[in-house]
Amino acid sequence: MPEPSEQTIELLNRLQAGDPAAHSAIIDHSCDRLRKLTRKMLGGFSRLRRWEETDDVLQQAMIRLHRSLSDVKPASPRQFYGLAATQIRRTLIDLVRHHFGPEGSAANHHTDGIETRDQGGSHSQQSNSLDEPCGLIEWAEFHEAVEKLPEEDKETFNLLWYDGLIQIEAAEVLGVTERTVRRRWYSARLALQEALDGQKPE
Repeated sequence: MPEPSEQTIELLNRLQAGDPAAHSAIIDHSCDRLRKLTRKMLGGFSRLRRWEETDDVLQQAMIRLHRSLSDVKPASPRQFYGLAATQIRRTLIDLVRHHFGPEGSAANHHTDGIETRDQGGSHSQQSNSLDEPCGLIEWAEFHEAVEKLPEEDKETFNLLWYDGLIQIEAAEVLGVTERTVRRRWYSARLALQEALDGQKPE
């Protein structure tokens, strides 16, 4: 995880002090990093990329982030980027349900077929079905379950799952021991397994 710049910290201090101009300033300053985070999170929604571009998702998420900064004043870059990731995740969940819900255009969109690989690795054609959109709904449900985790477990899960940190790196970011990270990771995975009827995240 990149080190926060002095300007990021200064803008967060202004936000804490109640400067309304800091809302837009911190978002503009962090735009490139937030775009990379959005692109990474959107990568898990392969079918959604057909309907939404990274910058479109980012714009919607940043509108939500700007609104949330009126009520939540992150005290550190870690808290700010955690809040941003939450708003991006919620935007993706809403978009999946919009496009692939029962009335969604993507769920009812007709295609002649999608290219797949059979077990031998060769290309084949098969007709489209609702299997993949249903999978996307389940993927959205997974992210919703993450939202409901206890705060410490969720923050740890975010760093390991979404940001791709290893446990010792997450421990440094959180200021805790690696053993604590392992405990929170196990707790988060167990809670998600229960929420998703036994489908335990790897």
